[in-house]
Amino acid sequence: MDARTETAPLADGLQTPRRYWAWAAIILAIGLSVLDGSIANVALPTIAAEFQASPSVSIWIVNGYQLAIVVALLPMSALGEIYGYRRIYLAGIAIFAVASAACMLAGSLAELTAARVVQGLGAAGMMSVNTALLRYTVPSRSFGMAIGVNAIAVASAATAGPTIAGFILTWASWPWLFAFNLPLGVVAIAMGWFSLPESDRSARPFDWKSAVLSALTVGLFITFIDSIGHRLPLPLIAGQGAALVVFGTLLARRELGMADPMLPLDLLGLPIFSLSIATSIASFVAQMLAFVSLPFTLQTIMGYSPRDVGLLMMPWPLAIAVVAPIAGFLSDRHSPALLGGAGLALLAAGLTLLALLPADASVADIVWRMVLCGAGFGLFQTPNNRTMIGAAPKRRSGAASGMLSTARLTGQTTGAALVAMLLAHLGIAGATWALGLGACFAAFAALLSLSRIGLFRQAGQRRNAGDDFAQFP
Repeated sequence: MDARTETAPLADGLQTPRRYWAWAAIILAIGLSVLDGSIANVALPTIAAEFQASPSVSIWIVNGYQLAIVVALLPMSALGEIYGYRRIYLAGIAIFAVASAACMLAGSLAELTAARVVQGLGAAGMMSVNTALLRYTVPSRSFGMAIGVNAIAVASAATAGPTIAGFILTWASWPWLFAFNLPLGVVAIAMGWFSLPESDRSARPFDWKSAVLSALTVGLFITFIDSIGHRLPLPLIAGQGAALVVFGTLLARRELGMADPMLPLDLLGLPIFSLSIATSIASFVAQMLAFVSLPFTLQTIMGYSPRDVGLLMMPWPLAIAVVAPIAGFLSDRHSPALLGGAGLALLAAGLTLLALLPADASVADIVWRMVLCGAGFGLFQTPNNRTMIGAAPKRRSGAASGMLSTARLTGQTTGAALVAMLLAHLGIAGATWALGLGACFAAFAALLSLSRIGLFRQAGQRRNAGDDFAQFP
């Protein structure tokens, strides 16, 4: 039985100026969640020294935050479909802000790690429905451009995180890293409370069994990949793999008979959606292979200082910030398959050229290759994200948004694990091999993107005037 709620059709986006207030609240909140994913990295040595903890233990300040996000994304997106994306988004901001206060007041590493886990749950509330909420905020004709602007916020936050952390730690202690989340969180809640749109809702109850199975399956997949990359004991890896198969099978069997499954098997059955998800995963594997290996290449092989390494890597996210809104504008008018294929081909070329750099490469040689990679990734990401959200019926936007974030985190985790494995087996030469492998993943992703051309052509032929702008076969 289909348990969908019958509601009156909602308008195609909000009216101005409410639209811009809602959009600003969405951008502010997602920027905060991304910023906090990187800002604590810089302070890890300081925090470890204060709490007299080893680096391997202190890393859980970062890992706990990321893992909490990963395991909660799909359950949070399901809650959004049931109770409304607006409620889940505002609740996520509130949890994030309160947990930030707990991080400031933490008196031990255990307390700080626990607060970071709760903070990750709040971030998952924002990330899981971010693009779904945006779909109800802007008109369909501007959706690609809106996703491009979101990409600017994400890229800017990722770029600014280490710089902001360094500035704060120069003048204050590490708890102040989390202090600015409080006033900005309050501002985001106030803006969102009066402006964020309502959404279609489902009358189905929340499926706690699927939520637990989903969290276990996704969490085990991430830890399994990470354990392989870090060459943990074989019995541990085998145990994680066995548990992953068991819980994954139980989850798939449970979800197959449901109209609106938490693991969106209904959406994965759409060729355009599943191909876009696969393209996203492969592209983020390529990007993370580069992001993790480049510091080793630039510092250990080429001899640049840590400060210079940070500056040399900055052109990549800056290029994304410039190209993403242009790609969003183009994706409202041209095939995302072609745009994505061209962008990923540029990324593959840039990664190949980085892998072939000589040890005495000049700053200019490095910078233009970084720009090429960032421009290529920016040209791909926005049209692909638009496709993933638009391929789902509007009432399933939450599930699509959750899968978008899950694909990104899965690709990033896999890429980081592959770098660790290459470095463990090949030494510092593994960093160069990682760039070459990243080029291969980018080329594969380009082929996946181009394979969607026929599907987009069919969708254009079948779409009737007045239909949902992004309904694909």
